[in-house]
Amino acid sequence: MASPESRHSSGRAPASDFAAQRARMVEQQIRARGVSDPLVLAAIAKVPREAFVPNLTRAHAYDDSPLPIGGDQTISQPYIVAVMIAALQLEGGERVLEVGTGSGYAAAVLAAIAGDVISIERLEPLADRARTALAALGIRNVEVRHGDGSRGCPERAPFAAIVVAAGGPRVPDSLKAQLAIGGRLVMPVGADQLGQKLLRVTRRSDSDYFVETLTDVRFVPLIGAEGWDAADRDAALPRTGRT
Repeated sequence: MASPESRHSSGRAPASDFAAQRARMVEQQIRARGVSDPLVLAAIAKVPREAFVPNLTRAHAYDDSPLPIGGDQTISQPYIVAVMIAALQLEGGERVLEVGTGSGYAAAVLAAIAGDVISIERLEPLADRARTALAALGIRNVEVRHGDGSRGCPERAPFAAIVVAAGGPRVPDSLKAQLAIGGRLVMPVGADQLGQKLLRVTRRSDSDYFVETLTDVRFVPLIGAEGWDAADRDAALPRTGRT
């Protein structure tokens, strides 16, 4: 078995190796499991996931699993990123709101499809690192903000699509109000912080929202005025460690 040091050193693999891993990821982890949206597949094939993970875990950038990025947060499993973005049913050029920037990876994938992405991150160090990673790749159509994402970004509304990368007890009213008529919101929702249902909410009119349940998921909690508070989050986490 390789030592931790030898495994981590492979994080410095040549770009061509990462490109081959990325191509395999798209085919084996995403397309083979039912994601067929050509815009999503092309975007994920384009974005270097290794640019959004810490150096010590770069060798695992294309593993079929989430990875820690600091602050008790994770970069989501590639398949789940694909499922959530595909569920938005983007056609290209839309204005999109992302709640929970995290590493910036999903924002980069969204940016390859959408015209304008506003991404909000509660933890300032993560927001700063995401901006740096996006800038290093020359991605200019993502604006990363530090703040309470559960309240959205009313000054830039309405949004054709909203995606929330954290689980809340309900869909925040502020986010529903910022969704354009005909727009779609995708978010994990559940009373149990350790497991949620992935919902898609389509706004049909000023007051009519159609809700679909897509799959079971497990996300970190949405902390904020219209999500969980920090005390709720800490009480729900296992005593032996955080997930």
